[in-house]
Amino acid sequence: MSWLLQLYETYEANIDQVGKVTSKENNREYTLLPISHTTQYAHIEVTVTEDGKFHSARVLGEKGVSTLIPCTNESGSRSSNVMPHPLHDKLPYVSGDFIKFGGEIKKDEPFALYIAQLNDWAHSPHATPKVKSVYTYLEKGRLIEDLVTANILYLDENQKIIEKWDRKYEALYGAKPPIFSAVTGGQEGAFVRFNVYSPNKVLTDVWEDKDLYDSFIAFYKAQLVDEELCYVSGKLMPRTEIHAKGIRYAGDNAKIISSNVDKGFTYTGRFKTSNEAASISYEVSQKAHNALKWLIHRQGKMLDKRVFLVWGIEGESLPEPSGAAFDFWKQEERKVEKKADTKLIQAKEVAKLIDGYRGKSFKAHVNILILDSATTGRMSVLYYRHMNKELYLDRLSNWHQKTCVWRHSYHKNDGQVVEFVGAPATKDIAFAAYSPRASDKVVKGLMERMLPCVVDERDIPKDIVRSAVQRASNPVSMEKGEWKKTLSIACSLVNEKGEDGVALNHESNDRDYLFGRLLAIAYVLEKWALKEQEEKRDTNAERYMVSFSNKPKRTWKTIHDSLLPYKARLGGRANKLHNLMMEVTDKFQTGEFNDEKLSGTYLLGFSSQVIALDNTKSSKNAEEIQTNESGEENNANIRPQN
Repeated sequence: MSWLLQLYETYEANIDQVGKVTSKENNREYTLLPISHTTQYAHIEVTVTEDGKFHSARVLGEKGVSTLIPCTNESGSRSSNVMPHPLHDKLPYVSGDFIKFGGEIKKDEPFALYIAQLNDWAHSPHATPKVKSVYTYLEKGRLIEDLVTANILYLDENQKIIEKWDRKYEALYGAKPPIFSAVTGGQEGAFVRFNVYSPNKVLTDVWEDKDLYDSFIAFYKAQLVDEELCYVSGKLMPRTEIHAKGIRYAGDNAKIISSNVDKGFTYTGRFKTSNEAASISYEVSQKAHNALKWLIHRQGKMLDKRVFLVWGIEGESLPEPSGAAFDFWKQEERKVEKKADTKLIQAKEVAKLIDGYRGKSFKAHVNILILDSATTGRMSVLYYRHMNKELYLDRLSNWHQKTCVWRHSYHKNDGQVVEFVGAPATKDIAFAAYSPRASDKVVKGLMERMLPCVVDERDIPKDIVRSAVQRASNPVSMEKGEWKKTLSIACSLVNEKGEDGVALNHESNDRDYLFGRLLAIAYVLEKWALKEQEEKRDTNAERYMVSFSNKPKRTWKTIHDSLLPYKARLGGRANKLHNLMMEVTDKFQTGEFNDEKLSGTYLLGFSSQVIALDNTKSSKNAEEIQTNESGEENNANIRPQN
């Protein structure tokens, strides 16, 4: 119940946001819903006068407009039942003349249930004038007739509602009317919202009227009298057995809490009734689910319907554990001190940004939640963590500054080159391990597995590291940009403990690391020679990389022999590289220059050596490379090419 309590407290802490509509960058709107309310896409707006007469109507856009509506427990979760919403609803519910104009009713007559419920609200002490105005109009039972007169709905030659638009109706009405584009299916599927007009004053729209929210909440609460101990709040409160759906998006039927299956595998054999297993109050359920919906739309990430959410009690945005170091720079770009004359963002700058969250006002705890649904009707909490904010930020800072740190250079779709030192995003790790063409199911599974590595400092699963190393060792199977990105991410995973720095380690005598350096020197030498001749093809080091990782000694002879023409082409400029190659070879211990398979450490030596050699201004300055293995070469200051 911990996550429910945290969501309930989040709602209470953000009560001032209830009903406020906010737009995201993609122009999608979201709001923290009042309890006993939900959102629906409305297709028709009907405006009535204060004395309950038809005023006007209009079709709302091509696909409808999201509208905040009051709802009951039963109507909010209806699927096959005929439970009306209290005010706004579909055409069969709100029109008393639906059957008259050819509408078909499968079960109980919806309008009778709807108008009886609206009558109770309109004549209760909690009713507002707007509710009474809408009721006064709808009890006349002539909504479809008025909508036909207003050219909103259309009838066939038999004065029946047209089920589906057909070109034969062009003789009657000309071009296809807007209502047929707005509604999926026939006109009877249109959702109608109501508004009230006054000639003497400007009235707040019904769906934005806080007084109307409070009116229905008070009216509905008066009907909830079955009090029991709420397992979440610890108080005696009216309970509910029906919980919200539509959590991730409109039309989402999956519920986190459900007790409507009483055979075999839920609570039968342990409890007599579902509320003995867990009793949750109506108010807590409503507020917790509404807070969850709000947070998902506001700051959650969704991949293949799996939700990744991090939040604080006061609803403040928090740094994501799944993001790359570069993502923090994008969020706080003005505060980052970029390395002089470069676009490189260092891991220590990212750590400063994360530390900036420490002084913000939200309470000292962080919640991390992963949700997904196995079926269309059931959703589960795959991962939940409630932890101290300082601990969370410390671990996030450690991940980006000390763990899985490497130098990355990404080519974006717009041609921009992003360069940073830090940890990669977990989604990019999935692409590096399983290719950018991996299915969303594979990617979201890896993101879930990586989360404890960031938050709980667990070891990265070995199969992920192994897969990334294998792909990075096969550059000819990828485009250049994809390989370089895969290589840097694989190096991040191999360098999980941060023991090997990004800068070239001259002191390392590790066999695998030295083999990686040799391969890098051969790669750079041939690359320089090919660049001079303006040839664009893979180097031998790239072509034989898979074989080299499996049989390094035997493959190195092939690669080394293939360098002879490129050395001749470069002339004296290749001498220093050749000398560097010899010095690296001399570092091998007796018997270590063999064909034993290389570990992922060889990629660290390869990448660091390439970065060090590429730090020279151009291949013409190759003779200036200092090959003194005492470390005089200034590789610690990693600078990208301008």
